[in-house]
Amino acid sequence: MDRAVVVVAAGSGTRLGIGTAKAFVPVAGTLMLARALEPLFALPSPTLVVVVAPAALLDDCRQLVASVAGAAVAYTAVVPGGADRHASVEAGLAVLPDTVTAVLVHDAARCLTPAAQFERVFDAVAGSLAAGAGAGFVPALPVTDTVKRVEGDVVVETVDRAALVGVQTPQGFPLGALRRAYAVSERAETDDAGVFQAAGGTVRSVPGDADAFKITTAWDLGRAESIVRARSSAPVHTRVGLGVDVHAFDDASPCRVGLLDFPGEPGLSGHSDGDAVAHAVCDALLSAGGLGDIGGTFGTSDPAYAGASGDVFVRGAVAMLASAGLVPVSVTVQVIGNRPRIGARRTEMQDALGAVVGAPVAVSGTTTDGLGFTGRGEGLAAIATAVVRAA
Repeated sequence: MDRAVVVVAAGSGTRLGIGTAKAFVPVAGTLMLARALEPLFALPSPTLVVVVAPAALLDDCRQLVASVAGAAVAYTAVVPGGADRHASVEAGLAVLPDTVTAVLVHDAARCLTPAAQFERVFDAVAGSLAAGAGAGFVPALPVTDTVKRVEGDVVVETVDRAALVGVQTPQGFPLGALRRAYAVSERAETDDAGVFQAAGGTVRSVPGDADAFKITTAWDLGRAESIVRARSSAPVHTRVGLGVDVHAFDDASPCRVGLLDFPGEPGLSGHSDGDAVAHAVCDALLSAGGLGDIGGTFGTSDPAYAGASGDVFVRGAVAMLASAGLVPVSVTVQVIGNRPRIGARRTEMQDALGAVVGAPVAVSGTTTDGLGFTGRGEGLAAIATAVVRAA
């Protein structure tokens, strides 16, 4: 596990005036914390999710996290918060394994933040680490209002807003550097980027999202509820893509179909592992997003993909969809050929593919009654369709 998100949900919500911990306030019928967590479990790459909760509500929080995470509950942890946000973030960072290289810190009060914003910050941190820079990143929006500097109630001057931005969460950093920054911090800052900068770190910005606003007042809560209601009443626009892949049999290669190994069966030839099913699914996802095809995206001779498992391409397609603001809804794939026989392992194949796609996958198989190259046992074909929607 090399990436994690610390979700800070230990705030009292005094300014909201409802009398309960802010993260446990309903937003249009669903608790704020649940809404904040849902996008995290739609991310294409496995991510450790640590929730920092009020000490008095740990059991309730664990139940809520398990309900939202579902099968991914093993990727979660819940820890008690500290006396203030600074201490709560430190508590969350302390439980992360050292294998984590990139960590995002997110406020549960920004519960409508889309999954694409998390991916944008993760990608920026990963790119900075790969370049040896190790910078921190914050999502930011340009300031649109005219800004004035005042003394008391007297307007002194107009401030040039061209160099100003409004900063949101999640804020992303190399884990080791953020831990060191918190360890040497002499005073609480208003956000994690402030702590990181105070310790000498460089912070850069990536585009933010208007929906990632923070719920602080009753007006903010009403605004969030209005947005949720508008979304639920609006039609859901989906897009459909088609993918087809064919590979010849190769007795010298291991047989891998639909992300499963079939010992004793002839393998499939190809620059990668020849998994026609995974490749068809990848093509269908890319097609649905209008993102090209597997050959043009990953290359048919790129040495980086020599022998690569089919899940590499499917994960890559899902990540590209996320960057385009899209998520998979469902995938259907039909395997065409005499062998390997997939009937007994159909459920296993659906689960393996679904775990990578992040959406239900239906698998079926058929033969061509002895006709064509599949009927003659020369190879295997797969046809997939994918449905995607806006994140």
